[in-house]
Parts: sequence; structure tokens; C-alpha cells
Amino acid sequence: MNLDAIKKKLESMQKTSNGGSSNNSSNVKRFKPTIGKQTVRVVPFKYNKEFPFTEMKFYYGIGSRKVIASPLNWGEKDPIAEFAKQLRGTNDKENWRLAKKLDPKTRIYAPVIVRGEESEGVQLWEFGKEIYEAFLQMAADEEVGDFTDIMSGRDIKMTTVGPEATGTKYNKTTITPSMKTSELSEDSKLIEKWLEEQENPKDLYKPLPFDTIKQALQEWLNPEDEEEATEEVVDEVKEEPKSNYSLSTKPAAKKSKEEQFDDLFGEDDDDAPF
Repeated sequence: MNLDAIKKKLESMQKTSNGGSSNNSSNVKRFKPTIGKQTVRVVPFKYNKEFPFTEMKFYYGIGSRKVIASPLNWGEKDPIAEFAKQLRGTNDKENWRLAKKLDPKTRIYAPVIVRGEESEGVQLWEFGKEIYEAFLQMAADEEVGDFTDIMSGRDIKMTTVGPEATGTKYNKTTITPSMKTSELSEDSKLIEKWLEEQENPKDLYKPLPFDTIKQALQEWLNPEDEEEATEEVVDEVKEEPKSNYSLSTKPAAKKSKEEQFDDLFGEDDDDAPF
């Protein structure tokens, strides 16, 4: 594990503290902490030996889709992110509020061996920012260092409490490093197997087409559009209703909502970001 990269990531997180469809992920072994105490060992990541954590961004509840994996996860264009960026380019407070609602949520994945469940092999643990930062702080601590080292790393002890303790409907997990260093396993062949047989979190999802995500965003912004299309007759003389997400402040020729939405993405502009 590259400790310098860990420290840089921790510093970046502290400065900014404020779905794609599933791709055959049903067979992937996933670890979810249960209430009580458990111990895991984060293992070196097959797909990035210097950094064991994979960050992924998701949108929840956009349009009819429960989860959308941001195309940014694969270095592709994301219409929701671009739309939010344009909203923030205005001085309209409502646009800024909307942009904040459209920010993706970050989830982190790490390959782990669950002590007592070694026969299950490497499992993927998905968690949020709080646990992620705790891991980064451990690695940045010179007294802990590289807890993923197969010969002198450290097991991670976790304690999980339920809603009755958190006062919310969610469980809460805290983590601490073991005081003693240890081998990942005494069986070298088993270690080789664990290092090789791992899932890449980014392979568990696939980016949806640009236009599919754009359509989901449009449905979320204007959920009544579909009903209007079937129940209303367009009066060409009637003034076009104002849109809460319009970025234009100048009078313009009447356009359909779909045309207005397309204009926000500059699809007819050679200098557009796409």
C-alpha cells in the first residue's frame, strides 16, 4: 500500500468534508457487518496494489431508477454532473439547492478476509465516508502504517451497534486496528489464492447510456410531463410555462420542454462540454 497516496487522500477528504445497472453481482461475496464485534483483514487489492480502496459514485432515486452508477466511475461523461455544474454557474439560489440534491453519493469498496470466515475467501465490504476516513487515518499513523501488509499487517476490529443505540434507523460501525501485527495467513498458497481471486467493484456495474441517464434526469425534474403529453392539447398561442430548472433569463422563442432541456446541455453548440 502506498502510504503517501493514503495521506494525500486523507488530506483531500479533510479539505472537502462537506446505478447503473448491476452486472452479474449476485454471485459476488459481500461482507456486511452484523451487530456485535467482528474482525476483518483488508488485503492488498489485485487491481491496484498501492491503494486497496475503490471509490464509486451513485445517484439514488433519479427518475424511475432506484440507483444509477455515475459514468464518471469509468471516466465517461455524466449528464447529471454536467447539469449540476451548469446550475452552479448561475446566481439562482434555487438552482444551487437543486445542484446539491443532484450531487452523487460516494461509496467505498475494500477487499477483506473476515476472520472466522476464511473459507469464504475475499469478500467485498462497501462502506461510507466515516469508515473510509478512519482507515486513511490509520494508514497515515506511523504507529500503524500499512495494515494490508501480508506479513506484518494488522487485523481490523469492528464494533457495530443497532438503531436502539444510534437513535436512527441505521446501524453504526466503528473500527480500530489490532495492537499486534500478524501474517495474513500461515498458508502461503491460501494467500496467493486470496490475492488473485478478487472482484473489481467497477466490474459489478456498467455505465448506462448517456441518453438513458439524461432521460431519467428529465423525468425526475418534470414528473408531470408524461401525463401532460397524453392529457393536454398544446395551445400554440399560450405562453410556455416557466421551468424551475431553466438557466436562461432572456426572452426566447417558444420551445417544448424537451427542447428546453436539450438546450441546457448545449447539444447544438459546437463549444458544448460534450
